[in-house]
Amino acid sequence: MLKFAWRNLINRPVRTILSVLGLSVAIAGMVGLFAISGGIQYLVNKTFEKIPGLLVQQQGAPIPIFSSLPSAWQAEIEAIPGVAVVNGEVMTRVNLIEQKRIISPPRFLVGLDIPTRLRLKNGVYDHHMVAGRYLTVADQGRLHCVLSKAIADTHNRSVGSKLLINGTEFEIVGIYDCKSQLLDVNILADISVVRRLARISADTVSCFYVEQEPGYSNKDLKTRIEKVFVGREWKPSGAMEALSLLAGDGPNPMQALASSFDRWAKGDKAQPKPAPVAQPDPAIPIPSTVEVRSPEDWAEQFQEFSGDLDLFLTLISAVGFLIAVLSILNTMLMSVMERTSEFGILRANGWTRGEVMQLVMSESAVIGLAGGILGTILGLIAAALANRVFPDRLHLHVSVSLALFAFVMSTLLGVFGGLYPAWKAARLSPMDAIRRA
Repeated sequence: MLKFAWRNLINRPVRTILSVLGLSVAIAGMVGLFAISGGIQYLVNKTFEKIPGLLVQQQGAPIPIFSSLPSAWQAEIEAIPGVAVVNGEVMTRVNLIEQKRIISPPRFLVGLDIPTRLRLKNGVYDHHMVAGRYLTVADQGRLHCVLSKAIADTHNRSVGSKLLINGTEFEIVGIYDCKSQLLDVNILADISVVRRLARISADTVSCFYVEQEPGYSNKDLKTRIEKVFVGREWKPSGAMEALSLLAGDGPNPMQALASSFDRWAKGDKAQPKPAPVAQPDPAIPIPSTVEVRSPEDWAEQFQEFSGDLDLFLTLISAVGFLIAVLSILNTMLMSVMERTSEFGILRANGWTRGEVMQLVMSESAVIGLAGGILGTILGLIAAALANRVFPDRLHLHVSVSLALFAFVMSTLLGVFGGLYPAWKAARLSPMDAIRRA
């Protein structure tokens, strides 16, 4: 039956090719769109496989750059059973490299407490060095940095070269390559140097990276750390303080300034009465001042985002599928109308309605198969080209399951597109069909 269907299709090459191309474009578009979501999930999973430890940051901070914690809390975290090493970090955004403004992809200057960083069994970056060396105790207080291969290639730099970062010249002592767009955005330096350049207080850090002792789970250690800092008071500073004020957490600085100016203009020297302090409700549990995130937490957060993205991409793909089905439907209907006499002769020679219907559906299924193969190949090529042309901006990933889904979906679209034409062909009586011809 398939051989007969194939011969019927190649007898009308132009119409068949156009139908296959229309379906393949829809399938290639679907593969390309879902490769975005697949790329995010693949990138997140591969990245957090390299980061087995826990990240301790300020409660409510979306990412560590907006977090601020007292550096003195490091000793308290180290005293918690199950904690092996605690490494303090500070982060600031890199706005200028070689006097060129950096917007996308973003770059971050990360200050590491080098002595404790070297005690980590998995320091993330040190395991992925491709040139030069990692930071050592001798680099403390010096303008030395380790940067990613992506940044070095972008600015044509190598080990021993100088790099102007936010107006300050650093010497490159090492280059790493984690092959992750989430990790290869960082420039690493000594924590005291980054604090001085970013005007971050010496008694604060952005976050702590915690490595656990063997036998302790991330979930258990996360609960222990957060429990220690329940109800602990800490005033946000830096970028996190600005976010809190914008979000309405605390007094509005512009309103306070306007109120002070108004009192000064009226000659009112009296101090404003302090607002009554709200008493905590004992029924409401007091939250921890810190938020501990494990690799599983980060992966889950990204998974929620990719789930919303998948829904949006499904709606877009559905439009393409509808157009493809209508195209196949139109092609097969025209084919049925042109071959009325052929179907009449087949029925007169003993073909049943089911066999006629099977023939037409086989033809549409062949179109679906061909469109699926071509569309999947085009999607793979497009994803590979996008990753090659924009290595720092895109990471598209076409999984085996996505390729198989595209192939099966294309075949089903072909079958569904041929249902009505097949039913119409099967309804023709032999004598009426021959008479019409």
